[in-house]
Amino acid sequence: QVQLVESGGGLVQAGGSLRLSCVASGSIFRINVMGWYRQAPGKQRELVARSGGSTIYADSVKGRFTISRDNAKNTVYLQMNSLKPEDTAVYYCNAQGLRLYGGDYDEWGQGTQVTVSS
Repeated sequence: QVQLVESGGGLVQAGGSLRLSCVASGSIFRINVMGWYRQAPGKQRELVARSGGSTIYADSVKGRFTISRDNAKNTVYLQMNSLKPEDTAVYYCNAQGLRLYGGDYDEWGQGTQVTVSS
């Protein structure tokens, strides 16, 4: 099994910053892609940023959010600056790669709430 544990969410005023972290553990041979998605109430889950080969950002967060990885720690971060109320959502970590004993994985964390007040 591969497990993802997120941390760093919380309540922040508009214009503030938060840093999310996600640690992957378990039967990991290789992590190919790590990314962040979010889901606001009544909306579908959407990609925020993804790192794996190339780095991709949603248009709505470009210039404000930065994704980074520490491969030695199997960790991905999301630095969120200039937060807006519309960034309020549950943020989910995702990791894709190869298991130790064969097979692919595509796993999700439990989610961490980010609330931005106006």
